[in-house]
Parts: sequence; structure tokens; C-alpha cells
Amino acid sequence: MEQSGGIQASLGGRYATALFELARESKAIDTVEASLATIRQALAESADFKTLTTSPLIGRVAAGRAIAAAAGVLGLDATTTKFLGVLAHNRRLGKLPAIIRAFRSLAANYRGETTAEVTSAHPLSDAQVSELKQQLRQRVGREVTVELNVDQSLLGGLVVRIGSQMIDSSIRTRLNTLAHAMKG
Repeated sequence: MEQSGGIQASLGGRYATALFELARESKAIDTVEASLATIRQALAESADFKTLTTSPLIGRVAAGRAIAAAAGVLGLDATTTKFLGVLAHNRRLGKLPAIIRAFRSLAANYRGETTAEVTSAHPLSDAQVSELKQQLRQRVGREVTVELNVDQSLLGGLVVRIGSQMIDSSIRTRLNTLAHAMKG
């Protein structure tokens, strides 16, 4: 399978590629992707889990035991659980966010989709997400999956990233542009 040099160039990308190949061989891409989404949510919602993955004070053995226990509680699949054990042993749990992003990109590419990172000032409704997907599909000419984030500092509007393209229609950016134009 051909991989983009950008993903393989990073440490997180190499781990994500290895996990993707394991998932592809065992026909468990969707299962692993769902487990990674659960991990991403746990990282966002649990300060303890985030500390477990980022603290240099937690040793390899302790991190391995803790991550195995957390995987059981989170209901992760066996492939992802073993992968987390390898990350803990290699002291690479801190790379999880990059690994998750890279894996999602690989999986979307494998399915013929494009992933768009969408940041809004407030959570979008299902109808808004559907409309956004349709607009993006027309723009890029293929199926689009969206990764939704909320950043209240945007004030309103959206920031959409598709690969190297960025569409910034946030009120914060518009106000900054106006302020810069008024300065001369």
C-alpha cells in the first residue's frame, strides 16, 4: 500500500502506519478506528488518563499495567490494547494524539474518503454537519468525513482544514483582519 511521505516522516505516523497494517491484515480497520476514537475522547475528558500518557514520571512497567487496565475499562479491541502496550513499553504514549490523527487519515484514504478537521465556536447540529459534508463533498469531489472540534475563542463561524487547504470563516479572523486593515 502506498503511503504519503508526510505520514511516514513522523514518529507518530510510523506507529500509525504499523497499526494500520496490522488492522488491515486482520480486517479490523473499523474496530481499531472505533477504539482510537474512544481513546481520543478519554484523552479529552480525563485528566488522569492524559497524565498517564504524558507523564515522564510513570515508568514503563507501571504505564503498561495502567494502560492495560484502562483499555479494559474503555472496552478497547485486542489489537489496539496490544498496540498501547507496545507504546507504553517504548515510552511513546505521549504520541497518541498524532498516531490517532495519522491512523484516521490512513483509514479514510483507504476507504477513498477525505478527512476534514472542522473547528466551530459551538457544537454543530446533525443537520449542520450533514449540510457541511455535502458542501465539502461538492468542493473536493469525493466523500468527506469530518472531525469536529469546538473552540469558543472563534466567536462564530468555522475553520475547515482539508489536507493542506484551510478555509477560515471565523468571526475572530474577520475581526483581526478588520483591525489590521484599520491600522493602515
